[in-house]
Amino acid sequence: MAVLWGAGAGLLIPRAAYRLSVPPEEPWRATCPAGHPLAGIASGWLGRARCTSGDAYGPSAPLVTAVSALACAVLAAATGARPELVVWLLLAPACVLLAVVDFASHRLPDVLTLPLAAAALVLLGVAALLSGDGGSWTSALLGSLILGACYFALFLVSRGFGFGDVKLALVLGAVLGWYGWVIVLVGTFAGYLLGALYGIALMLAGRASRETRIPFGPFLLAGAFAGVLLGSCAP
Repeated sequence: MAVLWGAGAGLLIPRAAYRLSVPPEEPWRATCPAGHPLAGIASGWLGRARCTSGDAYGPSAPLVTAVSALACAVLAAATGARPELVVWLLLAPACVLLAVVDFASHRLPDVLTLPLAAAALVLLGVAALLSGDGGSWTSALLGSLILGACYFALFLVSRGFGFGDVKLALVLGAVLGWYGWVIVLVGTFAGYLLGALYGIALMLAGRASRETRIPFGPFLLAGAFAGVLLGSCAP
C-alpha cells in the first residue's frame, strides 16, 4: 500500500514542480511551454505535466514517481505499524516536490515549506495521542524551533545559506526531533555531509567553484530521511 500511495502521489508532482520552479521575483507559471493555460485538477496544480499537443514538460514523471514510491516503501518498512508512519507517508511526496523545485530553481517556496512545517507538527501531535507511537511531540516541537533558530543564525553569517533553508529547518527539526536529539544531530550532519560531497564532486568535475551556490534543500531533506530511518529502527 505504501508503494501505491507513493507512486500515486508522485504522479501528481511534475506539474506542481514545473509551476513552482521559477526565480523568486517571478510569478508561478500559469501556462505550459507552448503557452496553453494550465487547468484541471486543483486549478491546474496537480496532474500530468503534458501539453495538449502531447509533449511532456517539467521533471521526469517516471523518475519522480519512482523516487516517491521508493521513499514511502522504505519508510513503511523501517517504521512498521506505528502511528507516525501515516505522517511520514503524507509528508514524503511533498518533500520530494520540494527537492525537485530546489534543484530546478534554487528555491524553497513558502507556499510549501511553511504549511509543511505546520502540518508536520499537527500530524505528529495527533500521532502522539495514539497508542504505540515511537516518539515525542514535545521534542518534535522543540526540535523544530531550535533547528529553525540555528539555521537562521547560519543564514545571517553564511553567504551560501538561503532563507528558504531556514523555513525548511522547521520541518526537518520536527520530524527529526520526534525521535530525539541524537537523531536531530545525525540527520542534520548527514544533510551537510551529502551537500558537501555534492559540492566537491561538482568542483572535481569542473562544473563549480568554491563560490558556486548549490541547492542545499535536497541534501537537507535526504539527511532528514536518513535520520528518520535511523530513529524508526532504533529500539
